[in-house]
Amino acid sequence: QLNMAKKKEAFLKEFKEGPLQFKPTYKFDLYSEVYDTSEKKRKPAWTDRILWKVKNHCEVASKEGEFPEEEHLISVTQNSYSSHMSYGISDHKPVTGTFRLEMKPLYSDPLVVLHAEGEWNADHDVFIRYSAAPEFPSSAWDWIGLFQVNFRHVNDYITYAWVEDDEISSDRDSKQVYMSAPNVPEMGGEFLLCYYSNNLQSIVGISEPFQV
Repeated sequence: QLNMAKKKEAFLKEFKEGPLQFKPTYKFDLYSEVYDTSEKKRKPAWTDRILWKVKNHCEVASKEGEFPEEEHLISVTQNSYSSHMSYGISDHKPVTGTFRLEMKPLYSDPLVVLHAEGEWNADHDVFIRYSAAPEFPSSAWDWIGLFQVNFRHVNDYITYAWVEDDEISSDRDSKQVYMSAPNVPEMGGEFLLCYYSNNLQSIVGISEPFQV
């Protein structure tokens, strides 16, 4: 029924689905892996499905000749697609999928370039120098965070400095910010700096790894 609908309905045609390599997920007797034994004896069906579609901005632009069609900013690959028969609180079995998302940067050059200056340790205040691209929309709420090299989320920072409140010098090409010594980790290790943009709600610059 779904495949028939995908052929007829325009909005469904571009949706993708992984191979159905699991048993039908409907209809089961509650708390069991037995298909419907009621008087209706409904036929098993693959009722629960996961479809996906990626809307690339460059796909729209390519129609106007701005970008080649093969260039995509985002690509999605499904790594797994399976049902979970151990759950029995419904006459359906849940279905899950895992995906790998790959994104190409919209900018060929980073909006902010930053690096740690001098020797970093907890005995003294430390310094950061950064420069921003002319078109970068900076904000008073931007901040620079100190992260371990294996961080996974923007909230994993060890400490941070506000780019305006903690600024100590600036010139036409760059600005300097400090972090106070008590906030520098004493255990040492390999770290990096990330510039977080409040306007863009994302990290827009990452330093090379360095030792503390």
